[in-house]
Amino acid sequence: MKIAVILKTTALSLFITGIPLRVIYAQTTAYPKITGYVGVLHPIVTFGNGGVHTNFDGAYVGGLPTGINIWKSPKIGFTFEVVPFIRAADGTSKMNNLLFHPGLLVSLGHGFTLANRLAFETSGRYGVTPVLNKVIKKCKDYSYFIALPVPGRFGNNQPATLGVGFQFGVAF
Repeated sequence: MKIAVILKTTALSLFITGIPLRVIYAQTTAYPKITGYVGVLHPIVTFGNGGVHTNFDGAYVGGLPTGINIWKSPKIGFTFEVVPFIRAADGTSKMNNLLFHPGLLVSLGHGFTLANRLAFETSGRYGVTPVLNKVIKKCKDYSYFIALPVPGRFGNNQPATLGVGFQFGVAF
């Protein structure tokens, strides 16, 4: 009986002070939480045995990443991304590679996330891509982000390479 009195008194106090109960309960997020995103990826520089290669050096390559994130908890999740790459050179353009990019998401706090991705390319290359991601503007139904991917690639009878890129996009 004392518990019922305490609950009624608490509810009456919240009502009088203007704090509706739905605001208190609205702060929780149910997990798993699923989000999607689209973006634009610009490789900047690639380092390998053949020296340093920069984008715009004879050709431009850009990617259009599309992905889905499944957050298991506020700290960890799974991600899957598909990135078609377009290459433009000598007045023509074509899709020259498709990247499959599954991985693990780790929230670092303050809007930062580390995506630890495996990489499988239709060109025959494979590797890993750690990606540091930062939400730069959060809106009610979507957010804008920037990211710094660092792809390491191997295979297909080519020397190992390490690159740096810049990505921006919108998550929803």
